[in-house]
Amino acid sequence: MNLDLTPLFRTSVGFDRMAQMMNQAHRIDQNNASYPPYNIETLDENKYQITLALAGFTQDDLDITSEQNILVVRGKTENDVERKYLHRGIATRSFERKFQLADHVKVTAAVMENGLLHIQLMKEIPDAMKPRKIEINNQNTLETSKQETIDEKVKPEIVKDNVA
Repeated sequence: MNLDLTPLFRTSVGFDRMAQMMNQAHRIDQNNASYPPYNIETLDENKYQITLALAGFTQDDLDITSEQNILVVRGKTENDVERKYLHRGIATRSFERKFQLADHVKVTAAVMENGLLHIQLMKEIPDAMKPRKIEINNQNTLETSKQETIDEKVKPEIVKDNVA
């Protein structure tokens, strides 16, 4: 499936990664797309939580890494060769689940509780990227500002003569 995002890009700037993200989303391995089950919640304007259902896993079985806007959760289990199941409904197979994170989203904590792994995320926008008000000046103010800048650059050096 190929999507044409040209209409979206006509009125936006800097969303080049969006096309890459959509292509990656289409290439997800469909065999493991539902395991382990997970939720993504919005807790606050800039706070999020990912919850994965990981029955049968311990903290030692899990590995969480975050690098270049990708959060990766891996689970490794040992095969139970000693047990003989009549029915096995609890999946405890190894997995790797990837989450694409937006710019400036950081992992702040991870907690394992009652078979659920909770990963806390926060979007921290740097001050330089926050909206700022731009003052509108009239033409006279702009010309005065330009003239002051020119005067400072061309300011003659004052030399005092030492008279003995």
